[in-house]
Amino acid sequence: MARRFVSINNAPLRTAVVGYGYWGPNLVRNVMERPELEFAGLCERDPARAAAYSARYAGQPVFNDLSLVLADDTIDAVVVATPPRTHHAIVRACLEAGKHVLVEKPLATTTADAVDLLETASRNGRTLMPGHTFVYSPPVNKIKEIIAGGTLGEVYFVTSSRMNLGKYQADGVICDLAPHDLSILLYWLDSPIVEVAATGRSIFQAGIPETAFITLTFANGANANIQVSWLAPRKVREMTVVGSQRMIQYDDNAADEAVRIFDRGMEFSVPQTFGEYQLTYRSGDMIVPRLEPAEPLSLELADFAQAIRTGTEPRSSAQLGLEIVMAMEAAEESLRRNGEPIAIERAPLRVAA
Repeated sequence: MARRFVSINNAPLRTAVVGYGYWGPNLVRNVMERPELEFAGLCERDPARAAAYSARYAGQPVFNDLSLVLADDTIDAVVVATPPRTHHAIVRACLEAGKHVLVEKPLATTTADAVDLLETASRNGRTLMPGHTFVYSPPVNKIKEIIAGGTLGEVYFVTSSRMNLGKYQADGVICDLAPHDLSILLYWLDSPIVEVAATGRSIFQAGIPETAFITLTFANGANANIQVSWLAPRKVREMTVVGSQRMIQYDDNAADEAVRIFDRGMEFSVPQTFGEYQLTYRSGDMIVPRLEPAEPLSLELADFAQAIRTGTEPRSSAQLGLEIVMAMEAAEESLRRNGEPIAIERAPLRVAA
């Protein structure tokens, strides 16, 4: 792979943000606050959104065309927060212009586009990072630590529910919500997804599912089930990890007790003589680990800057982004085939020497 550009000085990396919709304001604020970065301005074509930004940050630069950002040689990096269907074209243009890129999830909407972006980043020696913010979340990292430490034993399966009323997106609920759960699962289990099956329902517009149920099989034998929906009476952000020794419940809406570890389970004992297998239940303590508060988005941007300066791979790597896009695409294909399981095949990337 081509060596990524490594900064030779300690000056802050001049960083522009593209898009000021739902997530753009959070990105602008965090870029301004990170000491490793220097905010270089916002690129926003919508006059109303540009006006809202200018009202909040009077005097800060605003560009109405991406070409102005790409032509500015003083801008080192670009953070892209535009609709998913626009990611490939915008990110590719930024990489070709020599900019490092952090793009909000998902990396792209098709595997072919995602692969092209990884190859373009490699060819130009630039850092490409998808914005999977949950892998920087303190609760998610605590559970990663617990799983890696063997406390749960063998992970049997994970269930996840991510639901709320709205927000309706033209790319569908899988593209909107599932990348969060996929990023967490791939991070926790540290194993690629090999098969995906999905069913769903499109109610208001044909071809745009508002609810989907996704079943994943991982190379290490673990399974996961994800439920995503825009049609729920309340906001739900819950995951349960079931292991051979312990279980974990993760509730992202429960600030004080986001992670709960349960010493509970079932055990089979093999009879010493002829007879039936014996089933016993174990019900031990419940532990709530202490979590250090931190803003995941700020940590993500710090990791982005570190990757640019050192050439190291960020935690939310381009390869992670590609794995997520492949799983999303397989889920969409399974939906079209009425739930038929879809195997994920991985082709080698063409990277620069």
